[in-house]
Formats: sequence, structure tokens, C-alpha cells
Amino acid sequence: MGWIVIMRQGLLWLSERQGIFNFVRRNGLARKFASRFVAGETIETGVAAARELSRRGITASLDLLGESVSAEAEAAAARDQYLRMLDRMAESGVEVNVSVKLTQMGLDIGEDLCHRNMVAILDKAKALRGFVRLDMEGSDYTQRTLDFFSRRLLPGYGEHCGVVIQSMLRRSERDVEELIALRARVRLCKGAYLEPPSVAFPDKADVDRNYVQLMHRLMQSGNYPGLATHDESIIAQAREFAGRESIGSDRFEFQMLYGVRRDLQERLRQAGFHLRVYIPFGTQWYPYLMRRLAERPANIAFLLGNVVRESVPKR
Repeated sequence: MGWIVIMRQGLLWLSERQGIFNFVRRNGLARKFASRFVAGETIETGVAAARELSRRGITASLDLLGESVSAEAEAAAARDQYLRMLDRMAESGVEVNVSVKLTQMGLDIGEDLCHRNMVAILDKAKALRGFVRLDMEGSDYTQRTLDFFSRRLLPGYGEHCGVVIQSMLRRSERDVEELIALRARVRLCKGAYLEPPSVAFPDKADVDRNYVQLMHRLMQSGNYPGLATHDESIIAQAREFAGRESIGSDRFEFQMLYGVRRDLQERLRQAGFHLRVYIPFGTQWYPYLMRRLAERPANIAFLLGNVVRESVPKR
């Protein structure tokens, strides 16, 4: 496992090198590869990608790249970007749906600041009949995010906001039950952060098993859950469970990442399932890709494997 640690450290080091970032942003080949998974650097490119998906019958959620900020001005700038994003989505005729990290809104600076910024975003989303999903960050933020969501946002915004649960975390079964009781909208994903075994399942098989268990609970009793996975086996299990339990396709949606398994996205759409694609965009695409790869170096093979699979015609 030593090589994984070395690779992870190397990718994180690269993600922090401003000189390399500047070079990569000017490199045509690197930008072309990134464009496969990141919809450009501006709100317009993100909205254009959402519009293209909408023409194919697929909904989208826009995500402005960037995480923890250290100054109020940075949090305000991110908030204003989201406000413009919501307006542009509405003007373009696509469903108004965005994904945001609380640390991007100033959570680490102060909860009141973060609350003011989130209320501004949620007020606009509510006026536009849109939806805001709180991304889940590393396990150090899990309880803080859930508390902030359930106590400070959910009571006033109900159907206009939701949260994410990661099946890799040992605590997630309890969290899902509490969120079901609150009638909160949950996006279920496996999780990609590198976590200690004390809080997360170290084995993929256990993460997958927990995902399926939580998926079944949310499909049965949740409030329009989002099943975020590219795992064909798990998707097949969701479809089989929905049929067996007479759960209509209007009670949940599948969710995938921009540029990943576009062939599978199309098959699900043609089969009549609701599908949402998360579209990241922004100037921070290089550190975003490096950090995502560093979280699990196996993601390198995963992304390349998806490109290969899509290029092979189905028999």
C-alpha cells in the first residue's frame, strides 16, 4: 500500500502548486482532458452544459468549484456567483438546481456568516422554485453539516434544500434514519474522501453493501432520494428492488457525474428513469481534479476505464 500513499501525497502536492496550475491551464491537451469532466470555467459554460443535457431529457445540478475559504470576501464572492448561477439557469429554461459546500460559504469563518450566505442563496432558489443540495465534505464536517442543515436550513426551506450521505461512513445508517424522520431529501453516494478505519469502512465490499442497505431504506421511506452511483451492479439492484416493491420511477432519481459513463446515462434515460448529472465548473478545475484523484488514486484507472468502456460499442 506504500505506493498508494506516495501517489496520494504527490497528487496533493501537485494540486497546491500555483505554477503548475498556471501552466496546465494554458496547456491545450490538459484542458481538453479536463473538459471531459469539468464544464469550463464560467457560469455560461456550466449553464450551456446543463442546457445540452436538458435537450436529452437529463436534469443537472451545477457545482461551482472551490471549497474552504478563509476570508469573508471570498465567501461573499462565492455566494454572489451562486446567485448569478441561479438566475442564469432560470433564464435559460433549465431546472434550477445547484450543489454547494458550506465551507465555501464561510462555515470555517463563522456559522452566522455561513447562514447569511446560505439564506441568500436559498431565498433566491425558493423564489425560482429551485433546489440547493449541501455537499458533504470530509468526516470532520459530517456532524457540523447535518446540524447546520437540520437546525438552521431545513425548517424554513423544506423542499428547496437537501443534503448528502456517504455510505463509506460507519455512522450513515443512523444518519439516514434521522433524515428520513425529518422528511429531508437525501443524496446517497459512496464517498471519496480518505478516512480512517475508525469512522469509515476500509473495504470496498462493505461500502457497497452499506450503500445497498441505505438505498433500500431511502427508496422505501425517503423523500425523493438521489442515488448517486456509476456502479452498474448497484443500479441493477435498485431497478430490481423498485420493481419488487412497486416503487415508481417518480419516487427517486439516479445521479451521475458530468462526463462519466455517458453511455449508461443514456440507457437509464431511455429506460424511463429520472437522471440528474452533477456539473462542476470554475477556474479551480485543476486542483479539483488533482484532489479527487488524490482521495482515491484508483480513481485514475476508474476515469480512464470509463473512457475506454464508452468507446467500445455494445453488442
